[in-house]
Amino acid sequence: MKIKDIYNLYSKHYLVDTDTRNIRNNTLFFALKGDNFNGNKFAEKAIKLGAIFAIIDEEEYNTHTHTILVDNVLETLQSLAKYHRNTLKTPIIGLTGSNGKTTTKELINAVLSKKYKTTATIGNLNNHIGVPLTLLSMTPKTEIGIVEMGANHKQEIAFLCSLCEPDFGYITNFGKAHLEGFGGIEGVIQGKSELYTFLEKNNKTAFINPNDPIQIDKTERIKTIPFDDSLKFLEVNPFVKLSFNSNDIQSNLIGKYNYTNIAIACTIGSFFDVNDTEIKNAIESYTPDNNRSQIIIKSSNKIILDAYNANPSSMKAALDNFNAIDEKHKTIILGDMFELGETSLEEHQAIVDLVENLEFDNSYFVGENFYQTKTKNNRFKTFEDLLEHIKNNPLKDQSILIKGSRGMRLERLLDVII
Repeated sequence: MKIKDIYNLYSKHYLVDTDTRNIRNNTLFFALKGDNFNGNKFAEKAIKLGAIFAIIDEEEYNTHTHTILVDNVLETLQSLAKYHRNTLKTPIIGLTGSNGKTTTKELINAVLSKKYKTTATIGNLNNHIGVPLTLLSMTPKTEIGIVEMGANHKQEIAFLCSLCEPDFGYITNFGKAHLEGFGGIEGVIQGKSELYTFLEKNNKTAFINPNDPIQIDKTERIKTIPFDDSLKFLEVNPFVKLSFNSNDIQSNLIGKYNYTNIAIACTIGSFFDVNDTEIKNAIESYTPDNNRSQIIIKSSNKIILDAYNANPSSMKAALDNFNAIDEKHKTIILGDMFELGETSLEEHQAIVDLVENLEFDNSYFVGENFYQTKTKNNRFKTFEDLLEHIKNNPLKDQSILIKGSRGMRLERLLDVII
């Protein structure tokens, strides 16, 4: 069956699902495969649960009148998303960067949804599967699309751009993330800048941070829109406060590093004619969740939980911000940073050295990488070792920063910190 024919089925309801645990009536089920699962096995179940057709790529499961056999389910999903994108009149904003992508996307969506019917990436579904699913969640009623694009190697952003064909693009920053896949910081810059390459080739527009020299350099030949001139950073203690068109905005985001994320949301909102009051309301109403700079109050401790992700750039920014916060007693708990390749020990040691210069009340490092560093502070090879230590030596009356890569799952500490 050709993509056009599958599209005719899809466009009757604009629904696509890949998980039978969340199947919807009248959806198209795509039987994706992974290292530990084979969606083909669930094709008949998906149909019984309400899918109108199941797209499969293994002949032995082609046992139902509503299964459609293709050469490759993933490639068919991607092709369908690209076909759909070409039918939409919707302007799309593409986002990438080393840090802050998801928060920035959420802020932009909060602002634009005050005036428009928006469709944005859910959570951080920003890869070769997530981007097609985001595109296919858009309907002809979508007025603006916001697509987050993640990458851990070169040519990935280029491929995702070929699917979503953004009309506007924004790169949050270029940091030390996924160094192993990109081959170093220069590789990160090249990989993320593939968004700029697409915008230039297709005569599209880049939003830029005018204080980032890399963004200025890489967009010399592109139409650009810098941060709004009226934006002004005011303070952070611990939440970012700024001024926009003479209106003070008090956010619920900690860390000066979040100022640029708010600034681009204000800039894009203004560009799309969202009024200042609505922009202010959107920013002030946004509260981070999902382990991203959440503030959690316990009976005796205040926790900044930033355990969704970590790399050397975001770790340093978080530590500098935490150091600047006006609190009497401070404790840090840092978990390993992943995908750093040959520079892993060097980068972990640099974070340890930074911490020792800042002299917090208590400092704990956990993970096999941090365990190899030289430090006078507490270090633990496993999470279980750290957990046992905190159980036996409870923290009290502390402001606590918890930060580490997603794989460390440091949010589990919330059960033992009182």
